[in-house]
Amino acid sequence: MTGDRIEIRGLRLLGVHGVLPEERGRPQPFEVDLDLDIDMAEASVTDDLADTADYAAAIRTVADVVGGAPRNLLESLAGAIAEALLADDRIRSATVAVRKLRPPVPHQVASTGVRLTRSRSD
Repeated sequence: MTGDRIEIRGLRLLGVHGVLPEERGRPQPFEVDLDLDIDMAEASVTDDLADTADYAAAIRTVADVVGGAPRNLLESLAGAIAEALLADDRIRSATVAVRKLRPPVPHQVASTGVRLTRSRSD
């Protein structure tokens, strides 16, 4: 591992995920952060998008998952995002943080969330 990574922060998307009926009744806002571990050695020399992972494609992938089939748990949603991202063979591992920006809790809280890391060896 080289320590090279693409970082995507604060991606805001709407999705229908959660256990409670009110969470399933309408789309709600989620925020996603990604750390995609890749080897940037060639891209840093060639300056060619073909030699790295395309962050715009990664964002589309995340948007498809978040906007897709409902999931009960943020853990499941984050896992599905990581799995979809690892379909790009240039991505060696993906750390995915998913936050629910309006969680249905009886207290004031900015967000609730999970963070997980998956790699090709998992």
